[in-house]
Amino acid sequence: MAKKKQNSAIIGFVALGCPKNIIDSEKMLAEIAQAGFLIAQDPQSADVVVVNTCGFIAPAKAEALEAIRHAVHCKLNGTVKKVIVAGCLPERLGRQLFEQADGIDAIVGLGQRDNIAQIIRKTIHSNRSVAFLDQSPQTISDDRARLLITPSHWAYLRISEGCNHKCSFCTIPAIRGSFRSKPEKLVLAEAAELVSAGAVELNIIAQDTTCYGRDLKIKNGLSKLLKKLEKIEGLKWIRLMYLCPAGIDQKLIETIAASEKVVHYLDVPIQHVNNEILKAMHRTDTKDRLQRLIENLRSAIPDCLLRTTIIVGFPSETDRQFNELLGFIEWAQFDALGCFKFYRESGTGAADMSAQVPDRVKQQRLDELMLTQQKIAFAKNKSRIGGKLTCLVDSVDNKSTGRGRFYGQAPDIDSICIIQNCSANPGQFIDTKVVGTKDYDLLVQQI
Repeated sequence: MAKKKQNSAIIGFVALGCPKNIIDSEKMLAEIAQAGFLIAQDPQSADVVVVNTCGFIAPAKAEALEAIRHAVHCKLNGTVKKVIVAGCLPERLGRQLFEQADGIDAIVGLGQRDNIAQIIRKTIHSNRSVAFLDQSPQTISDDRARLLITPSHWAYLRISEGCNHKCSFCTIPAIRGSFRSKPEKLVLAEAAELVSAGAVELNIIAQDTTCYGRDLKIKNGLSKLLKKLEKIEGLKWIRLMYLCPAGIDQKLIETIAASEKVVHYLDVPIQHVNNEILKAMHRTDTKDRLQRLIENLRSAIPDCLLRTTIIVGFPSETDRQFNELLGFIEWAQFDALGCFKFYRESGTGAADMSAQVPDRVKQQRLDELMLTQQKIAFAKNKSRIGGKLTCLVDSVDNKSTGRGRFYGQAPDIDSICIIQNCSANPGQFIDTKVVGTKDYDLLVQQI
């Protein structure tokens, strides 16, 4: 009874950021619930608000600071008693975060993730601001026993942490530490746990999934892991995210092509194609190698759908170099594409480079590139009308309109299939016919 009284506080949780952060949020939520705390549906009505932040680029930092300041505002109004900030932003800024957002009661680094319940208790009974930080997060966490934020029929599966690449624009190595693979036994145990809880789709994530096993001296580590994941009964779709182009070799391509469960959808962030820009980014790719890779993938896996990520406005990027990138996008015909303006992130090599591109030019280039990609995506959608697709149902509303995805649509980041007259339940696979399009989405009918 004493323990129940001690943990009777209501905890509000705000989860921000990328899939890696979502897993951390899910693990913290499980720790909070297992400690006996109540979790509020509305963070504003909680005794303690925990904000799990992203700090990768300027917009993510701005979003995090806005959420923090909102929680602090609720605290000043008396509806919230304590505000705790966790995740990448405390890891990146350390105690400076107290100065950037006055009113925070505790900051929690990545290495303290699994101690969140204990930290909440300490914060509740403390009258001063406290930092719970490790010098550097170099462990690999056990992500089992999560309280899923995602629907139960799909989940993220993290296979490694950190990154050894030295991309000049990226803050990830400074935040998440050096690359370290999760032991294969642990990955398989987590995957089995997620599938036993109802997941039919696992989305494989890491900073670079192609590096899996290298630090453990495992040759073809990702290929070997995929073959073992395939054996999990009940798992239907395995999706590969964050595949560094330079790490995609023939063995991996053959593994994907031969698999019955690894969907023919590959997320391959290329960032740019101009050789001078790639070199300045400290990327090991070249335009020719990227072109050959795309040709090889589409030859070996004819129905492969490709997603990529692009940065425009990198320091010294000229109109000629941007037009070269634009031409490559038109040639490659990516099925999905995310584009970001370059941000001068403190602590990165690119932040201090000369010839910074004006923001106005960055925005113009982003708009032009995304308009080019929009035409490609709309044409691809139109070509699918009349065809048949197997869809995984994600949700169904009270008017029997479903939301789902075929294998070429990753959850949360890509377009969706809008399913008319859907009689299936979330988590079920159904056969559909494409009858139209709505912007980036497909209109389908269950058959």
